[in-house]
Amino acid sequence: MSSRAVDCPCGSSKSYDDCCALPHAGMPAVTAEALMRSRYCAFVMRLEPYLFETWHTSTRPKDIRLLRHDPPPKWLGLDVKKCVTEGDRATVEFVARYRTGGGPATRMHETSRFVREGGRWYYVDGEHH
Repeated sequence: MSSRAVDCPCGSSKSYDDCCALPHAGMPAVTAEALMRSRYCAFVMRLEPYLFETWHTSTRPKDIRLLRHDPPPKWLGLDVKKCVTEGDRATVEFVARYRTGGGPATRMHETSRFVREGGRWYYVDGEHH
């Protein structure tokens, strides 16, 4: 089965090829929400280089080890609550659900900050709720 028929893990209701595959292949995300969705999808697909390159240099850690958990989390879904864009700055509030091992599902509720520089959106940081 081609990936075109596979729903995008970010929950956009588009296929992966028509959604997060585009920024994963190097096309700039059109909006901060699109970047946030593509980053969620990168967590699902364990695309650590993409997470690193879309993290703003002012807050990016020197060594990104976001995906090196044993066992790795199983991502269960994403719900975007609100997106506010003001020029080249934006916030995206979302809830992501995941499970680690055989444990219960966990909700990660965050408002993330993004900045656009040189026509590209970057993740800056987030506030957990």
